[in-house]
Amino acid sequence: MKNKRVFALLLAGFLTVSMGNSVWADTEDEIAYAMEQKEAAQSGLAQTEATIISLESKKQELENYLAELNAQYEELSSSLAVLEKEAADKEEELIRIKEELKEAKIAASEQYEAMKIRIVYMYEHGGSSMLGAMLSSDSIADFLNQAENVSQISQYDRDMLKKYEETRESIKEQEQQIEEENEAILQLQNEKAGKQQEVETMAANTSATISSYISQISATEEEANALMAQISSADSNIAALLEQAEEEAAAQAAEEASDSYDYDAEMDVSESSDSSVNDTGSAGDDGSDLYEESDDTYEEETGNTEDSSYTEESSSNSGSGTYLGNFRLTGYCNCAQCCGTAGNATASGAMPVAGHTVAMAGVPFGTQLLINGTVYTVEDLGTPYGHVDIYFNSHEEALSFGSQYADVYQVN
Repeated sequence: MKNKRVFALLLAGFLTVSMGNSVWADTEDEIAYAMEQKEAAQSGLAQTEATIISLESKKQELENYLAELNAQYEELSSSLAVLEKEAADKEEELIRIKEELKEAKIAASEQYEAMKIRIVYMYEHGGSSMLGAMLSSDSIADFLNQAENVSQISQYDRDMLKKYEETRESIKEQEQQIEEENEAILQLQNEKAGKQQEVETMAANTSATISSYISQISATEEEANALMAQISSADSNIAALLEQAEEEAAAQAAEEASDSYDYDAEMDVSESSDSSVNDTGSAGDDGSDLYEESDDTYEEETGNTEDSSYTEESSSNSGSGTYLGNFRLTGYCNCAQCCGTAGNATASGAMPVAGHTVAMAGVPFGTQLLINGTVYTVEDLGTPYGHVDIYFNSHEEALSFGSQYADVYQVN
């Protein structure tokens, strides 16, 4: 009878634990999947933010370059305006010089004709006139005076001829200088106009590239917003799964308590039925002896055994606290890989402390757990009931801790 009862208790406990583990396994799988989605979204968000920073940097470089091109364009425009004014001034000067040249040519032509007439006249009549002047002179002084006048007239003609030649040469040099200056100005205008067009084209291309970067930045920001929405959705999903896990844990605990009560009642009824059968004497000739033996066995099973178990449990509860079970232990830290972002407070609002803080759902914040001789305080969420996540100062320590199993006691 004792063996039958023990086997039934073990079977019921095994089924209960198996069903509970199956439920928790499913919930843990869903939470793990949600965490993977969140980590993937966070990784994508980090890459997207890096892309935005890179695009912003390139956009800023192009904007600076565009500012330089605009400055060059303004400078070239000012230079062209100055050259155009200089060219206009040269044009006016050229017109004035051409007018002076025209008048000089007319005067030179008239001077040349007059000189030609006097020279011809002097050659044709110069000899007789000179001789007649000399013969008709009253004195030597008068003769010399007349000779001097003729000489002065000849010198004047020579000076005028020389001046005429100098005027022509000066006009020629001025014409050549004006033409050279006009050609130089025209060349500068063409060069600056070409450079201005080149700068204008470069500025237009740079503006188009900047617009392209702005569009890329806008699209990338939309992608970042979508990833942030995914992260928020994953957080909400994880919170909902944790809440569901807490509800399932509470329901499972209630169901286990109910099953345990029903099973104990059924065992009591079964044992009473077996005792009644033994009392009828169907198992032997002397019914009273069997009844006494059965009664002694019942007292041994129901009295001494239960009292011993109760004494042991009471001793355990008083020494180490309330035994919760053999739970899974893992480690975590306050880095971005473990918590999404680094340096956050726990779900209870307190900052995590190594050797003190643990995370587990299904119990209130502040619950103290005795694990392997150390008392921890539940200050964070992230794992379901039955899975304790112990806080460490570094990611390396958390990884080194790995996954373990240990008996867990509640001491408060």
